[in-house]
Amino acid sequence: MDTVNSRTWIDASAEPLAAHAERDLAALVDVSSPSGDVEAAESVVAVATALLPDGVETERLECSSPDHAPDLLAHMRGTGERRLLLLGHLDTVIPHAAHHPLRREGELLRGPGTIDMKGGVALSIGVLRALTERREDFDEVALLLVVDEEWRSVPFVHAERFTDFDACLCFEGGELTEDGDDAVVVNRKAAGTIRVAATGRAAHSGSEPEEGRNALLALARVAQILAGHDAPEGPNRLTVVPTILSSGDAFNIVPGDGELFADVRAASLGAIEAVMDDLPDEIDGVELNAEMTRRWPAMQMAERAAAPLALASELLGRPIVGAERGGASDASHLAAGAPLLAIDGLGPLGGGSHAPDEHVVAESLRTRAEVALALVASVLSGAAA
Repeated sequence: MDTVNSRTWIDASAEPLAAHAERDLAALVDVSSPSGDVEAAESVVAVATALLPDGVETERLECSSPDHAPDLLAHMRGTGERRLLLLGHLDTVIPHAAHHPLRREGELLRGPGTIDMKGGVALSIGVLRALTERREDFDEVALLLVVDEEWRSVPFVHAERFTDFDACLCFEGGELTEDGDDAVVVNRKAAGTIRVAATGRAAHSGSEPEEGRNALLALARVAQILAGHDAPEGPNRLTVVPTILSSGDAFNIVPGDGELFADVRAASLGAIEAVMDDLPDEIDGVELNAEMTRRWPAMQMAERAAAPLALASELLGRPIVGAERGGASDASHLAAGAPLLAIDGLGPLGGGSHAPDEHVVAESLRTRAEVALALVASVLSGAAA
């Protein structure tokens, strides 16, 4: 795309893209799709497929997580040179019982999964729609929508398929800088879930408590050890948060076993593994076994993203700033597993992820559509090379 044509395309495409996106968001949110529910995943994939533009081919790819519905891949070929991947997920963390359809409250669009990340999915579908008339500008554009992002604990299987693409743009929720400029995510922390299993000895807590080996007390000590590693201002920007402790079967029995989970984020997976290395194998006769059940690599794209962001800012006529975010994303897997540029956080503005007040700011569908279109134009012009 040349500069003049790109600016014209951005200006002409942003308003209809945003209008479509609000309707598409309603259709996606109205389907409850908690992660791991196969029937719900099939339903929301069917909706997403129906929203795709004409002339787009679709495939169902085996999901990374076992016993899940297949993921959805939509793609179209052009006559140009660049290859671009758009990325998102359709699953949410909100259970069916807490689901409600999208509703508008003033400037806020409220509903489960609005910001994380059906609002971004709606924008990504809109970008694909806008590109259907620009096939001379790309060799291939693909949209990958997965159904297991929220709870995946196994390796991401799709990265290798896109090793020869030029860039991946992921549509997790967007943000603004302190100065009010549009921001996208170029750096993310690594993320890991540590599970500690405790094996002690059950005993009657009234007649012979001394015969027991209390797994609950041992895990409580481990939780304190883990929390003691929390150092967000340190060189590894390490955060360690114990999140789940389960132990005990009855009020009058010394707990004989149990498990503890902790969410750990750091500049690298190595820093997370170092936390595990410091955990004891035994406390007061209770055997402890630690493992990392979830491994998400860090994403470090600030340097590679500088030129595409500069050109996108020029095309848009306002700054687009690269930012860091602590939360994990599938963009990290693409950045680590394939030699392509990855930029995230292209979705709309909003808040309340994973919470009852989850929402998207309606006006931001237009402004973030402009950001996404500008980055697409920048990448397809060769700025990502």
